[in-house]
Amino acid sequence: MGTIEDVKERIDIVDLVSQYVALKKAGRGYTALCPFHSERTASFHVDPSRQTWHCFGACGTGGDIFRFIMKKDGVEFRDALHTLAERAGVALDQRRDPVEDAHRARLYEINEAAAAFFHSTLLESDAAHAARAYLEERRLADSSVERFQLGYAPNTWEALLQHLAARGFDAKDVRNAGLAVEGDRGAYDRFRHRLMFPIRDDRGRIAGFGGRILPGDALGAGDVHAKYVNTAQSPIFDKGSLLYALDLAKDAIRAQGAVIVEGYMDAIAAHEHGFANVVASMGTALTERQVTLLKRYTRSLTLALDADAAGSEATLRGVEVVAGAVDRESTPQVDWRGVIRQQETLAADIRVLTMPAGRDPDETIRADPDRWRVLVTEARPVLDHLFETTASRHDLSSPRERSEVATQLLPLVAAVGDRVVQSHYLQRLARIVQVDEQMLRLDLRRARSAAAPRRPASTGPGELDIARVVNPLVHDAREEFCLALLFRYPELRAEGLDITPELFAQSENRALFDAWLEWSDEGESFEASLAPDLRPQFERVVNLDLPSFDDDALARALRSTIGRIEQQRLRLAKRASVAVIADLAAAGGAQIAERALAAWRSGGHDAHGPEDEADPAAAFVEDMEAGLKVHQQLLEQQRGTGHPAR
Repeated sequence: MGTIEDVKERIDIVDLVSQYVALKKAGRGYTALCPFHSERTASFHVDPSRQTWHCFGACGTGGDIFRFIMKKDGVEFRDALHTLAERAGVALDQRRDPVEDAHRARLYEINEAAAAFFHSTLLESDAAHAARAYLEERRLADSSVERFQLGYAPNTWEALLQHLAARGFDAKDVRNAGLAVEGDRGAYDRFRHRLMFPIRDDRGRIAGFGGRILPGDALGAGDVHAKYVNTAQSPIFDKGSLLYALDLAKDAIRAQGAVIVEGYMDAIAAHEHGFANVVASMGTALTERQVTLLKRYTRSLTLALDADAAGSEATLRGVEVVAGAVDRESTPQVDWRGVIRQQETLAADIRVLTMPAGRDPDETIRADPDRWRVLVTEARPVLDHLFETTASRHDLSSPRERSEVATQLLPLVAAVGDRVVQSHYLQRLARIVQVDEQMLRLDLRRARSAAAPRRPASTGPGELDIARVVNPLVHDAREEFCLALLFRYPELRAEGLDITPELFAQSENRALFDAWLEWSDEGESFEASLAPDLRPQFERVVNLDLPSFDDDALARALRSTIGRIEQQRLRLAKRASVAVIADLAAAGGAQIAERALAAWRSGGHDAHGPEDEADPAAAFVEDMEAGLKVHQQLLEQQRGTGHPAR
């Protein structure tokens, strides 16, 4: 029997899963609330006869005991096998290459010896006075220097090479460890006149170093001018796969979640003042591998961002990686839609902490630890941060800019799984971009359809056709025809003044109509009065080919066009309410119908509860109201009233 089969024989899936969720007997199997996404109705099933599990809800995935641990702990199969084999008391087959293992072990030995050399030099050498002065200036406690094993790389060419040679490590070994560079005259030390930070993996082994340049002249040129230099890439050092201080922080992260800062000093200051759940990305944007490493311990992540960079493109891309990797198995594309969706469905709490202007975590923590505690507590959900930064980077007085904001934010709102939370952000987006919320609701439905894997699309997997999703009426022919009539025929102005701006769903059309309402023909021309960003749309509208009208036909054409636009709006509302009903009313139909009928008789108000915006009874009432409005409008048009229901 092989190792995998042996582990499966010794571990029962019911026993394993019951350690993470409360299973309930259901026929021949068991059910539970899925541990991988938030839900109210149990969709997670365990089949003891087949030793498998499956989520029939949002996850739509399943597997055996190994797949469960892989998904629960965010690890690869090898790690899941190791965990379960250890639990089962099964010895794993040793199939690793002994030569490669020996090589890696030697690199770790070199790093340990180098760290000891750097540390003793910092504490004892007269040449390290600049490093000790810097640490005193930064107010690092002696205990932190010891705990993090900080050191000093002497301002010489071969001090480390000579020290390691005396301990049996030749120059080739040191180069392989990334601590030496091969030059024209042979190998020389990579780090010179720098404060040294040993970088450990999550198991506490020194994988490499970061070196900060110190005041004074350092030997050499080139990289000596860089503020920070890291160990060269090696079989054990990959900066994008490591997080500084994770070996010390992982227990606190399991209990409190992770706070991610940028620099070594930030992390050290946090630990020095009792904030043991802080790790550092070492001055670069977070990578997916770093987040994958963190998610072994928590799904609660808080990013501490510099105030000046919080809204920059680079920072937003860095934040994107964080939650895009929260659940790599079910999010094939790392994007903001995945970020928000996983935050909602996997109970991943992803927040953004924006530092006070001009302060970094190190300074804030040392000046006022309580202030740091408040900043972490008040960190905003990632979607709130995105709303604020996206809106702040655009001129919201411009229709084009507002359209761009909608283009960026609506897919994120569409990805929110909780309908009540989604409704909150939808209302917020409607206020920002100044469009009708009902139109955005329809766009959400189209966004889900566009993202559905069962439907072919020209975009990539999981991506949306944003131009179509955000504004399905980007070139609304009826709206543009209506405006063309008003702009080309001044005699229609009296009738046009009775039109409400809400008739126009397309933001630029509404802006043009607002400008037309405010314009007086006693001064400059209407076109000259327009803001520059509206003129391209005005030219498009005013140059439309229109048929010839006599006076009576002209007025009838305007009224007919208004009626068609409003009828389309009512149909869209009807379609949106049908979509809501389809999504929400799958169960409890009789009770929902009874509440909807009672609400209808009372005027429709009883179905709307402030704490349950997605109540299907309210959706039924809205659906009936929308249907009646459509029919009422058709009847009035047939009776020749000239105007549809408004």
